[in-house]
Amino acid sequence: LGSVDLVQRLTAADTISPDRQEVSGREGQSVTLSCSYQTDSSGVYLYWYRHHSDLQAPQFILWKGAKSDSAYEHIPDGRYGSQTTASSTTLSIPKLTLADTALYYCALRHSDPKSD
Repeated sequence: LGSVDLVQRLTAADTISPDRQEVSGREGQSVTLSCSYQTDSSGVYLYWYRHHSDLQAPQFILWKGAKSDSAYEHIPDGRYGSQTTASSTTLSIPKLTLADTALYYCALRHSDPKSD
């Protein structure tokens, strides 16, 4: 019985990872970053952050709902765009500038950010 419970917990685990380790573009071009995820949850929120240096904390870019919560999003800087599906999320950055050079992170959350 204990081993069955362990298997259920393992299969319910969430995963999220970038589809490519490196994406590059020239100033003025646009790029799209993507992450794939797996979850058993019926509604999730996908987040994007960027990190310029170890001297600063990562900066929040946006969150967007997926699955049953796909109608919800929070994108403070309208320059960015995002699409979500039942297994992936993208971040679109149009007209690249030097300031866009950074590490980008995707993350997944179950709880409802609208209630924070």
